[in-house]
Amino acid sequence: MTVCSAFNQPGRFFKGNLHTHSTMSDGRYAPEEVCRRYREAGYDFLTLSDHFLPVYDFPVTDTTAYRSEGFTTLLGAEVHVRATSMGEAWHLLAVGLPRDFLATQPGESGPQLAQRCRDAGAFVGIVHPAWYGLSLEDARSIESAHAVEIYNHTSALKTDRGDSSALYDQLLAEGLRLSAFASDDAHFHFDDAFGAWVMVRADSLQPELLLESLKKGHYYSSQGPLIHDIRIDAGQLHVKCSPARAVMLLGRASKAVSEFGVGMESATLAAEGVAKGGYGRVVVISDDGRRAWSNPIWFA
Repeated sequence: MTVCSAFNQPGRFFKGNLHTHSTMSDGRYAPEEVCRRYREAGYDFLTLSDHFLPVYDFPVTDTTAYRSEGFTTLLGAEVHVRATSMGEAWHLLAVGLPRDFLATQPGESGPQLAQRCRDAGAFVGIVHPAWYGLSLEDARSIESAHAVEIYNHTSALKTDRGDSSALYDQLLAEGLRLSAFASDDAHFHFDDAFGAWVMVRADSLQPELLLESLKKGHYYSSQGPLIHDIRIDAGQLHVKCSPARAVMLLGRASKAVSEFGVGMESATLAAEGVAKGGYGRVVVISDDGRRAWSNPIWFA
């Protein structure tokens, strides 16, 4: 029997948001207030990813003072340089940056900045590609990325461009072993918080352990549904989840298999056809239409 890697690790799942902003850049609330809101909303951890730009004095926002029993923070930033093939500034998430991370350098490219973040110990994510029209070629060039932001809640609410699953699937189909995370990207200028998160498997709520699990892909993402377990036995994929109307295994190109029902808490899917494409990822859709996404299961 094969077990999806996020579900055969010691410890438990911790709920967190990796992409959020404060008054250290263009968010509405001070860091302490943002941390309070996420803590009181039941989150276990938070990253304030303020914009790493000269206008904000290149912040890696220090949130260590707002850690408490049952709630912690990871330091990070949303980093930028010019320019994508569309002429836009790059948007890259770096979770786990040191506070003294050097400002962007003259002439630095997006791939170079991403690599520098990774070399500094960060989990590197390609954020909201659908929102700003990031091309497949641009995304492919970030060879140091760990993950793609499959869903961005603020982008979904503000511009209906929150879902980046199509670009993500193309990268997977090319053989790139990237995980997928969902987040708020909350700025709190309207009701854009608490709409998507990651569930990270770790031994305890230590920032270093959470960061290591993110890098290894030991997490899943959600807008609400819970994924309790994913296992493969004799070519059958077994999923246990909170009540759902659909459970899907999505693979390369059109390869997919699904089960539908009302209030389903488990599903068994024939994985053989999807496995021939090399990978599959699970999507759980709740009765109210919200989704949870697993990271890819690699069959080859």
